[in-house]
Order: sequence, then structure tokens, then C-alpha cells
Amino acid sequence: MTAYVDPDRENWQRFKDLPRDRPIHMLNLIKFRDLAAYPEGHPSHGMGLTGREAYAIYAEGFQRLVAQDGAAMVWQAPLECVVTGPEGEWDEAFVMGYPDSASFMAMVKNEQYVRDIVPHRTAAVADSRLIRFRG
Repeated sequence: MTAYVDPDRENWQRFKDLPRDRPIHMLNLIKFRDLAAYPEGHPSHGMGLTGREAYAIYAEGFQRLVAQDGAAMVWQAPLECVVTGPEGEWDEAFVMGYPDSASFMAMVKNEQYVRDIVPHRTAAVADSRLIRFRG
């Protein structure tokens, strides 16, 4: 089975081709690594963090950053059971709301986000889906 952590060029282009001036919601489905996989030289390398712990560091920095642009959590709740599909496929599910896709694109290009925040997500995530909906 193929795992996805970052968007490929084709999907990213489809995202960019959609209107940028209307609210959007982004459904996030996350599967954590058992142990976070930080690259050698990263301050968190060798700390023995779980994927869930590394993702919590990412989420805290991410939430603080996007709040400046009016983005916010729309929905988040603990998973209880899978009704349709394989059990254990996802560890976390939530929906983020953005005032427009331009603010989402600005976030992913933000130097602080790329340098200080994304490495925690990359270390934490074994597989993910990020799905855009009209807000």
C-alpha cells in the first residue's frame, strides 16, 4: 500500500487551480509512526518521541501560526471505532477551516512553518490524506 505524507505536483496544481478567494475546509486523516523519525542533526533526533508526540508539537506550532490568518479548527474528536473500512487505518481525523485557499498556500510557503514546524509533521506521520472541501 502506498503511503502519502506530502502532496504530489499534480494534486497540488489541482488545488492551486481552484478559486482562491472563498472559504475552504481541509479534512485531515493521519496515521502516526510508532516512533517519530527525525533526521540526524534535528534537535528532536534521538529523543524517543512517538509519532503522536511529535505531531502534538507540530499541531501546537501550526495552530499558533494559522490563527494569525483567521484559520481555525472546525471539528476534531477522538476516534472511537471504524464502521466502514479497516480498523486502525487512521489515528486522527479533523477539519481545519481557512478563510480562503490563498491563506492556506501562504502558510505552506511561510519560512517559519517550513523550517520550524513541518519537520515535526514529517517525523510524525506514516500516512495521511488531506482533502479540500468548499467552506
